[in-house]
Amino acid sequence: MNTAESKYIDKKAYVSRYMNERVLALREAKPPVSEQREEAEWNRFMVKEAKIFIPFLTKKCHIEFRGRILEIGAGGAWLSAELSKLPTVVDLITTDISPRLLKENAPKTFAILKANRAKITLMPGDFHKLDFPDNYFDYVVCSAVLAHAVNVVQVLREAKRVLKNGGRFVAIREPVLALAELRPRAKRMHKRAALYSLDHYKELFKQAALPLEVKPVNLSSGLKYYLDKMVNRLTHARYAFVGTKRSRSAR
Repeated sequence: MNTAESKYIDKKAYVSRYMNERVLALREAKPPVSEQREEAEWNRFMVKEAKIFIPFLTKKCHIEFRGRILEIGAGGAWLSAELSKLPTVVDLITTDISPRLLKENAPKTFAILKANRAKITLMPGDFHKLDFPDNYFDYVVCSAVLAHAVNVVQVLREAKRVLKNGGRFVAIREPVLALAELRPRAKRMHKRAALYSLDHYKELFKQAALPLEVKPVNLSSGLKYYLDKMVNRLTHARYAFVGTKRSRSAR
């Protein structure tokens, strides 16, 4: 196992005009005791789902992660941790608006998930204004991020800008309003995020001129797999949003 540490690059004045100091302060603050239940749910996700999410995306959704990848809004960076273990992934740049999360939470995640930390560079960044050149990444990825953006279309346009022609933007674990979802539950589960319908997400990608594929996500097995497949979008909604940057000649 590669025991090399990930790199951390400090950045100054990286917050865009779409964000503000209050948002940054909330992201930097440590969660209160009242949110320990959410932390427990996150720990269960790490144990049960984190390690099977990438195999599902590669085998069932035919997403071939490779090359240089950018993760935006990484938080604890579980997605970077899992992607780092793929031999086809060469380099990962992992960003979040909160330096605290990158410095404190990400290393714990890397240890739990046995990440290949030598591939990972951590740096603070605002997904509304990415500090990278055009046509730089093979993939841009995020987990439960778009619903927290002040301007989703701007985030998608920035992701498109830094992608190479043919590169793909992959967003997973976004809260999507199900057709029969109970509003009180929805509000409780997503109190700090916007709750968009599937059609609204499609419109946001259209406005960003980023052609979208919507792929159902089902991590269950056995009989529960078929039950979840039947009720997806009805009582709950789990999707991977995959946008592809097309070259001008291919349009």
